[in-house]
Amino acid sequence: MKKVLVIGGGAAGMMAAVFAARGGREVHVFEKNEKLGKKLFITGKGRCNITNAGDMDTLFSSVISNPKFLYSAFYGFTNEQTIAFFEELGVPVKIERGNRVFPVSDHSSDVIGALSREMNRLGVEVHLHAEVEKILTDREDPERIRGVRLKNGKEVAGDACIVATGGVSYPSTGSTGDGLRFAEELGLKVTELFPALVPMEVKEWYAKELQGLSLRNVTAAIYDGKKKLYEEFGEMLFTHYGVSGPIIISASSSVGKKLKEKELRLCIDLKPALSQEQLDQRILRDFEENRNKQFKNSVDRLFPAKLKPIMIELSGISAEKKVNEISKEERIRFVKLIKEFPMTLTGLRSYKEAIITKGGVSVKEIDPGTMESKKIKGLYFIGEVLDLDALTGGFNLQIAWSTAAAAGNAV
Repeated sequence: MKKVLVIGGGAAGMMAAVFAARGGREVHVFEKNEKLGKKLFITGKGRCNITNAGDMDTLFSSVISNPKFLYSAFYGFTNEQTIAFFEELGVPVKIERGNRVFPVSDHSSDVIGALSREMNRLGVEVHLHAEVEKILTDREDPERIRGVRLKNGKEVAGDACIVATGGVSYPSTGSTGDGLRFAEELGLKVTELFPALVPMEVKEWYAKELQGLSLRNVTAAIYDGKKKLYEEFGEMLFTHYGVSGPIIISASSSVGKKLKEKELRLCIDLKPALSQEQLDQRILRDFEENRNKQFKNSVDRLFPAKLKPIMIELSGISAEKKVNEISKEERIRFVKLIKEFPMTLTGLRSYKEAIITKGGVSVKEIDPGTMESKKIKGLYFIGEVLDLDALTGGFNLQIAWSTAAAAGNAV
């Protein structure tokens, strides 16, 4: 009987263990934490966005790095199969906005519990507080796996080793880059790492003034000079250091690499439902109704209270100026400010705040059908340890499930 060693008891590790054990293998899971699924527990704000129910085109277009590599894995274990898998294990699901799939209970612990029970039923041996220090290769044949060495010095023999250690995001959950170190020690290429799905920092003083303000139904566009790198409609949030929220976090995966080289321009369209002309007409009407009021008292209906003083200051129009004295040029400039509220992005926040890691074990070194290393027999890499990342919405977990199923079936 083939003995399979899984390093990491997170989403991908547990799923791979289930598939390997269902195939009749003896499976051991080594988890350095005191419990399984520590990062899975906090995903989707503790609700666990299991997958996305969109079609295959949506799945592939939502993967930022190396979508083509996932062709076999995504078709081998689809999002529909993921839903069926969890429902069979007693986790009924619901589909929310953006085709996001959650457990009906809204508890990530139910997902972890279902995987744990299934591993238990299949006889998977789980070793907690068991940190793997090194992956061992065969002394006669260094291109074949022979087992692992734990931090306590104990060696465990195995015929196959599945690395599911995650990236370096949320290090408090145990994702400290162990799998990337194993890969490099064994001569595999690891691509440059970046925090991804992470808030971003800005230069402007007014970010701090707007701290805590959430904007819905706005469009954020990011530019490198005149070149538009990203645009998305939705919700965002101002923080003491800059910007966050769904559309900003998604943007970080697209622009992170460029942001490491230089500052980028963020333009927020505060009224995307209106064209520049329509907005100008609306402001004209507001000005007409308030013609004898001061400028500062005529824009209450346009902005949230926190944003109003900033918009007045940035407009260059005196707050005390009577509305009927505002020139056409000043009004047009004010309209442009609303349509292109400016901020300068200076960098990404740290891995401590990043949902995932961009970069990892180069997929050029991995067989896309099985997740096995092309260099070393019996060595598999799955989930976030690979150079694969996607937008928010359940896509990153689907990468974990699909690559885990591929490796679990392959062993």
